[in-house]
Amino acid sequence: MDWTFLEIFGTIVGLVYLWLEYKASIYLWIASVIMPAINLFVYFNAGLYADFAMDIYYLLIAVYGWIVWRYGLKKKGDSGGKPAAITHLPFRTLCISLLVFVVLFVVIAQALIHFTNSTVPWLDSFTTSLSIIGMWTLARKYLEQWLVWIVVDAVSAFLYAYKGLYFYSGLYSLYTVIAILGYLKWKKMMEIV
Repeated sequence: MDWTFLEIFGTIVGLVYLWLEYKASIYLWIASVIMPAINLFVYFNAGLYADFAMDIYYLLIAVYGWIVWRYGLKKKGDSGGKPAAITHLPFRTLCISLLVFVVLFVVIAQALIHFTNSTVPWLDSFTTSLSIIGMWTLARKYLEQWLVWIVVDAVSAFLYAYKGLYFYSGLYSLYTVIAILGYLKWKKMMEIV
């Protein structure tokens, strides 16, 4: 079966998603439910099993992201209810995130090597592991999430071109540029508040 139509449609939804993320719009979470639902079929067909599994995570984190962005995080002695603001990633959280990334990277790569026919287990694991961190930091509205996406998007553009997913490769090349611009925009938005 030819999955090109779904790849094109997923690319369009991905562009809408990125625009909404760039604008720091809560509606990005709606697109972040639709896009992974499409990608599940495309990635499985292309043999990108870690990306396939990642989209299941994306569906779940989209719900979490919507809640955090809409209602904020309740802290001790706080009644909550305030939408999340853009903040910096705390150093302690950065260290934990790096540790989680390394563990996920090795575990996912080994699973792909031993239990699938993946031809790109290390690259697939790298983008998947780092994307898990990226989505979580986006859901928490940390400015540095854009730095994570710059790396993920650049590597993904190469990976998708290698796998013959040229629309997605083009999309992720554009994502790389927009991630740079998004970082600058969010930084400016953060300074205004």
